[in-house]
Amino acid sequence: MKLLFDTDPGVDDAMALLFLHRHPTAQLLGITTVFGNADIEVTTRNALHLCERFGITAPVARGAALPLVRPPRGAASEVHGDDGLGNLEGPWAGTRAPDARPAHRFIVDTLRAHPGVVTLVAVGPLTNLALALAEDPAITTLVRRVVVMGGAFGIGGQGGNVSPVAEANILSDPHAADAVFTAPWPVTIVGLDVTHRVLMDHACFERLRDQGGAEGAFIWQASRHYVGFYGRAVGVPGCYVHDASAVACALRPDLFSLRAGPVRVVDQGLAIGQTIQRTAGRRYAHAADWDDLPDQQVCADVRADELLALYEQTLRR
Repeated sequence: MKLLFDTDPGVDDAMALLFLHRHPTAQLLGITTVFGNADIEVTTRNALHLCERFGITAPVARGAALPLVRPPRGAASEVHGDDGLGNLEGPWAGTRAPDARPAHRFIVDTLRAHPGVVTLVAVGPLTNLALALAEDPAITTLVRRVVVMGGAFGIGGQGGNVSPVAEANILSDPHAADAVFTAPWPVTIVGLDVTHRVLMDHACFERLRDQGGAEGAFIWQASRHYVGFYGRAVGVPGCYVHDASAVACALRPDLFSLRAGPVRVVDQGLAIGQTIQRTAGRRYAHAADWDDLPDQQVCADVRADELLALYEQTLRR
């Protein structure tokens, strides 16, 4: 499976990138960076750093530094550390440089070079994807599938994680997210409704440290700050698996159950960043903003134990 990975590394992004790199059926064609967990200089540096550390040869393209419309939300240093990777190391002195193309052009070029076979996995704000759509709307006919980590749809009472209704990636650029979800390409959204059902506990991290080689040990070290945040803020013994769940959905969609319908994103006001899905085939008297839009797939359930087992098995040396 040929994949593009759009990311804002991020501890959980590092976990997802290693999962993608190690999985035997995945061919990573490139990595595009975006602001989010840290500013664009840091997320791009982190992506290059992770590629060198993990032995990934795919190119890295620097992406959007700002949302399309609204001011940036700010870095998530309390979650991921000041450096985005758990305050693990000092300045990285690597030798790799990013691709000369901006991320949105890299996405367009890659989809045009491999029509119909590339799965685009996006685990940060969706600005690069929206810019690619604006530059070349025909890419909607060239992509195999788009898998997005983001959103919260109220399934089982699940709310947002940065407001009562908004998830962080979507709130970081709600206008971009709405453009991506309403475009006529096949999108699967892996939101908090399922990622909050996948808990990687302390024992799992310890097995990664002991059985995952140098890269697994790095993930364990980088996750200490991240897991500490979850313990303080949410009270869980470990962390929820967000970005790696999106990778799992791309590689093993059978682990998820889906529901179909058009999706919109609130882009202003009290509920900014909220993701709302209209039931497929259902018409409402006062919901014209959802009519005549493509049905997208929202993950409604997940076989969490199997997903965690897949992650561990893939990373085990």
